[in-house]
Amino acid sequence: MSSDDEREEKELDLTSPEVVTKYKSAAEIVNKALQRVISECKPKAKIVDVCEIGDSYIREQTGNMYKNVKKKIERGVAFPTSISVNNTVCHFSPLASDETVLEEGDIVKIDMGCHIDGFIAIVAHTHALQAGPITGRAADVIAAANTAAEVALRLVKPGKKNKDVTEAIQKVAAAYDCKIVEGVLSHQMKQFVIDANKVILSVSNPDTRVEEAEFEENEVYAIDIVASTGEGKPKLLDEKQTTIYKRAVDKSYHLKMKASRFIFSEISQKFPLMPFTARALEEKRARLGLLECVNHELLQPYPVLHEKPGDFVAHIKFTVLLMPNGSDRITSHPLQELQPTKQVDDPEIKAWLALGTKTKKKGGGKKKKGKKGDKAEESTEAQPMDATNGAETQG
Repeated sequence: MSSDDEREEKELDLTSPEVVTKYKSAAEIVNKALQRVISECKPKAKIVDVCEIGDSYIREQTGNMYKNVKKKIERGVAFPTSISVNNTVCHFSPLASDETVLEEGDIVKIDMGCHIDGFIAIVAHTHALQAGPITGRAADVIAAANTAAEVALRLVKPGKKNKDVTEAIQKVAAAYDCKIVEGVLSHQMKQFVIDANKVILSVSNPDTRVEEAEFEENEVYAIDIVASTGEGKPKLLDEKQTTIYKRAVDKSYHLKMKASRFIFSEISQKFPLMPFTARALEEKRARLGLLECVNHELLQPYPVLHEKPGDFVAHIKFTVLLMPNGSDRITSHPLQELQPTKQVDDPEIKAWLALGTKTKKKGGGKKKKGKKGDKAEESTEAQPMDATNGAETQG
C-alpha cells in the first residue's frame, strides 16, 4: 500500500510515459483547434464567435478522451482562445455581447491552450487575413517572432540558463529592426500549473527581476515570444476589456458582496486552477463580482494590452518537452509565406539556428518519418527566414 501512497506524493513529470502521452494528446488537440480557428478567421467574422469555436472544439475533443476511467480525469481548456488583432498585443477574448469583427488585411494573433489531467499544451500563432505572401514590416515582425522562437527552442535545453534565452531573442528581434515586447514571460509548466517557478523574461530591464534558473531534463516550458514594430512597451487602455482570469490558489479573503461570493464559488468549482474567460461563467452580470475578487487578489487578471495604432505585433508561443533525447516542440503551426525587408546576417544568430534540437545518440537510431531529421536542422542555417522549418514536427 505504502508504495502507492508514495507514488501519489511524487510529482509526475516526463519520466512517466503516461505523462508524455497526455502532453502529446493535449498538443494534438490544441494544434487541430488552432487549425480550426485559423480557418474561421475571415473578414467580417465576429471575434467572439471564433473564440467560442476554438474553446468548444477543445472541450469536445478532450471530453471524448478518458471517458470510461474509474477516477475522473480533469481535462479541457487550459487557456481560453484569444484573438488579438493588429496593435492589440494579447488576451482579447471578448464577452458574447461584443460586436468586434475581423477585417481583410488584419494581423491576427491566436493564443490558446488545452490540458489533459492538468498536463498543458499551449500554442500561439500569427496569421494575416490576406492572400499571397506577407511583405513589408508585417513580414519583418512575424519573421522576428518566428526566428526568435526557433532560437529559443535551441537554447532552452539542459545546462543553459534563462538569461541566455532573454539575450538571444532580443538580439534576433533587433536584426529585423523590431522589439521583443516587455512583460511577456515564458514559464515552466507542471501538472495543473500554467506558470511554475522557472521563468524566462522577454526583456531584461531593471524593473523586472527574475531568479536566475537553469533548464533541466524532464521539464516542460511554454516559450512565449511577442515582437512589435513599435516600442514594445504595451499599455492597458481599458480594464473593461479584461475577461481572462486565473484563481490565485494561495490567497483567501472574505468577500463582502454577495455577487462576488457567488461568482467566486462558481469559479472555484469550474475553474479551480486554469485561466478561464468570464464568457464561460453562468452569471453574465459578473463584472462587479470579478472586480472585487481581483482587488483582493483572489483572481489574477490577464489584461488586454495595446501597442500604438499602426504598430504591427506578432505572437508565437509553443510548448516544449525537455526529453532525455532532446527537445520536443509539441505545438506549432506553419506560417504563411513571408517576404521580410531584412536579411539576418549575424553569425551568432546563424550559429544558434544551426544547432540541432535532438541530443546526439550513438548509433544514429532510425529516423521517424515526418519528424524533423538532423538534415532539416542544417538547412535552418542558410535560411533564418524560412518559416516552414520547425513547423513540420506534427507529421
